[in-house]
Amino acid sequence: MKWRTGLLAAIVILNLILFVSPAAAQSTAYIVQPGDTLYGIARRQGVAVSALAAANGLTTQSWVYVGQRLTIPGAGTAPVPAPTPGTTTGIHVVQPGENLFRIGLRYGTTAAAIRAANGLRSDLIYVGQRLVIPGGSGVTPPVTPTPAPGHGAAGEKWIDVNLSRQTLTAYEGTTAVFTAVVSTGTRWYPTVVGTFSVYVKYASTTMSGPGYYLTNVPYTMYFYRGYGIHGTYWHNNFGTPMSHGCVNMRTPDAQWLYNWAPVGTKVVTHY
Repeated sequence: MKWRTGLLAAIVILNLILFVSPAAAQSTAYIVQPGDTLYGIARRQGVAVSALAAANGLTTQSWVYVGQRLTIPGAGTAPVPAPTPGTTTGIHVVQPGENLFRIGLRYGTTAAAIRAANGLRSDLIYVGQRLVIPGGSGVTPPVTPTPAPGHGAAGEKWIDVNLSRQTLTAYEGTTAVFTAVVSTGTRWYPTVVGTFSVYVKYASTTMSGPGYYLTNVPYTMYFYRGYGIHGTYWHNNFGTPMSHGCVNMRTPDAQWLYNWAPVGTKVVTHY
């Protein structure tokens, strides 16, 4: 009878070893580093973000903070290694009005590369979020304006709109005096391409068209038919084509341009 009791106890202990210990052994601790997100940590550790969140009493939308200690549950796949030294330019803290396209433009990289470096599944980011910036030398390169060729007589004021880069640059001759990130027309409502000139200015005006009616549109300068450059209060997604063909600017940027450019100022739009 005693040997049966001993055998039963041995079986129970063996089951505990087989079914409990491996899971516990696979759970490790991780200290959150600058730029980390739950998605990025889960991706590098080879676990589901839902499992990582559950193991730490979080939700998949929870924020993490530098120095936070997280439990990494048993991994189902090999961890994805973290970026090696020299492959990032550093950390960027998201500011109001920024998006991945605009941040990528600033650092000379792409939105897709930033998503991959941070384990993001979409372009959705939030103010204060810390992003790892991939590639580069560690120095933020300046955004160098690339004007349309053949323009810029000595001292001439003119406006260059680069539809590929979603930027607007004000020139005096060949000298750039102001640059801003803008939103131009979508593929369904593209911005016209060519050389035009500002023919009328309104400090505030009403705009309407298919699916929209906007009052008090600030600092508007029309340069071709119903196409204009103006301030924007209904979105903050500059750097991404958003408009029905106009050039959307942040209101402070539009105000500067409105005060700088007289009627007759040349406007060049190009890819």
